[in-house]
Amino acid sequence: MTCAMAAELCAETVARGSHEDILASITDPDVHLALWDRPRPPELAWIDDLTWDEIDDIDEVIEAATASRTIVRALEDAGYPVGIEGKALQDEIASLARRFAEIMGCDHMRWRLEVVDTDACRKFHADMVTARLLMSLSGPTTQWIDVDHPEDIRDMRLGAVGLFKGRFWAGDTRILHRSPPIAGTGQTRLLLVINPAVAADVRELAG
Repeated sequence: MTCAMAAELCAETVARGSHEDILASITDPDVHLALWDRPRPPELAWIDDLTWDEIDDIDEVIEAATASRTIVRALEDAGYPVGIEGKALQDEIASLARRFAEIMGCDHMRWRLEVVDTDACRKFHADMVTARLLMSLSGPTTQWIDVDHPEDIRDMRLGAVGLFKGRFWAGDTRILHRSPPIAGTGQTRLLLVINPAVAADVRELAG
């Protein structure tokens, strides 16, 4: 099967566009991946030059109403730069978090910013969440397939934003994703993940 044929067959399950408004398409019952297919913003190019050993992973529960200031603090605590460069990353993540909360109608989210240099999540899968936002900020990018055409592996662009339905929303999920296999290659990737918080997450935030 040609790539063009596969693209036509998965068109109903994947909504792809060059504007962020495409992300709201995930609420369509037939759409299992809403893909904002854009390049990484040029003001984030400095991320490739980070010293990864000096950066901590972030895994936090946040309230939609206070997401911006919580994200700023977390990035600074994790070792990301402050100033103009740091603000570009803060604004990018905060904007995506707000958009995600609006689309999903959630008051709380769990967000992660992970430095990955292993083959974690190397098998194609759907997450046990309602929906998950993924954006690769540096290095090799997230891959996805339509379950009916597993041989046609797609790579998200660096900086592209994918909103994937999880098994809590669509048990028979048509679109699966994975982290690209990079173990032993010397490559490192930076991955942003956002999904709605579950009840246990909210209790954790409440302390």
